[in-house]
Amino acid sequence: MIRLVGRPGPWKRARVSAVLAVSLGLLMLLHAEIPNRIGGLGSLVETFLPWFGLFVPVLLARALWRRSATATLALVLPVAVWLNLFGGLLGDRSHRAGDLTVVSHNVGADNPDPAGTARDLAASGADVLALEELTAQASGTYEKELATAYPYHAVLGTVGVWSRLPLSDTRAVDTAMDVGPLAATRPASATAADNRALRTTVTTDQGPLAVYVAHLGSVRVLPSSGFRTDDRDRGAKALAEAIAAEPDKRVVLLGDLNGTTDDREFTGLTSRLRSAQDAAGDGFGFSWPAKFPVARIDQILVRGVRPTKAWVLPATGSDHLPVAAGISW
Repeated sequence: MIRLVGRPGPWKRARVSAVLAVSLGLLMLLHAEIPNRIGGLGSLVETFLPWFGLFVPVLLARALWRRSATATLALVLPVAVWLNLFGGLLGDRSHRAGDLTVVSHNVGADNPDPAGTARDLAASGADVLALEELTAQASGTYEKELATAYPYHAVLGTVGVWSRLPLSDTRAVDTAMDVGPLAATRPASATAADNRALRTTVTTDQGPLAVYVAHLGSVRVLPSSGFRTDDRDRGAKALAEAIAAEPDKRVVLLGDLNGTTDDREFTGLTSRLRSAQDAAGDGFGFSWPAKFPVARIDQILVRGVRPTKAWVLPATGSDHLPVAAGISW
């Protein structure tokens, strides 16, 4: 007897694709359950979490090619999860410009044109400008080029703030970079030169505004240890503690945090501050790397003020893009 075997029905085809679709949905849904103790895997996934949505059209194309009803239906889960996480970021949420414009930029230690970068930033119309990764060689250039537009400024170590409005009570913020048995023996002058965060008060017509500028520790992806974020995570915790103790009701945090707000290690900050980009931006506002941005690691976070607009500025000589926001009272 010859037995004819037909193709599997639409509900039995491409079961592997269906499993992959469900797995993708569960990965995004349960990303907070991925442990960080295994090479920082949880933070690594959360850093690039929006990009996992790109797997959906790939799986959809495979499902349609295989004419698989099962694989097509299974895609409902990852699509629903992705839209729940990021659907609100797809549209333009901006309104009017705001009462005050703030800009943050990691200007890059290897920036070949600090003078041009300074002129570009001055032309942005920022009322308060925060710069990170300043070097001893370039600081003078920024001070010179920004002097006309910004009569007030303060530089502490590798971070600085320039303002059209008066500044006061400027001081360093400890981001726990100096740790280990030799930390206590480090000269105060060396610690000051490497300072990576400051706090200042901007005097506005509506009252004082506490402004924090920070550049948290870098992250590394190493074959031996995975996603290394130890320095950054200590800094994020220390910065969150400083802001939690801040007596002023109105607070703006500007800086290169070397991480996205989806990363669980920033919960101490995001539970107290809201992202201007999430509230009033257009799209995701990716800022790094400048040539092909894939993540927003440069942040403007606020408390006690209302973000009205958030955007990314054109590239300068840095490997980061500047980020801007308008805020109102």
